[in-house]
Amino acid sequence: MSMALSIKEIAGAFVVLFAILDITGSIPIIIDLQHKTGKVPAFKVTVISWILLTIIYFLGDGVLSLFGVDIESFAVAGSIIILAIGFEMTFDITIFKYDAGPKEVSSFVPLVFPLIVGAGSFTTLLSLKAEYAAINIMIALFLNMVFIFVVLKSIDRIEKILGPGLIYVLRKFFGIILLAIAVKLFTSNIGHLIG
Repeated sequence: MSMALSIKEIAGAFVVLFAILDITGSIPIIIDLQHKTGKVPAFKVTVISWILLTIIYFLGDGVLSLFGVDIESFAVAGSIIILAIGFEMTFDITIFKYDAGPKEVSSFVPLVFPLIVGAGSFTTLLSLKAEYAAINIMIALFLNMVFIFVVLKSIDRIEKILGPGLIYVLRKFFGIILLAIAVKLFTSNIGHLIG
């Protein structure tokens, strides 16, 4: 594995991260969140996510072991939050108390964690280390963050294009998808913890 800049490596890492971060799949969740908390602070959310993912890349395993936590525990914690969002979206109930914290940061959970900085992005970043040079992964991550920023910034326009009917259908559909993801994340990691 070379340390040189490689367009092929950047493209490869970008596609993998794009699929895992899946901000386009999170659009119904972001719209739903915005209705509850007000305007999502696109720049802050993007920068905090980028900083956290960069720290995870360089210090990931060390940070978790510092707190005596393993990746499986992190995944289970993330699955519980994803499960709660899934319940909210599917059954039109409120689990998160979005007004409990300062208004400008109330969308950081669940938007930063676990939607952007979750067990999936965590493990993917650490596994990419084995395949690609750090410089190429960091560029791919930065490009993904630019795309996330554009989506978050354009969420009002996206909502207008989709319309309330389609958003309602998407909200239910992605609510069920989130429940399925949460169950899969939970069941595939809880065995390790119990064992």
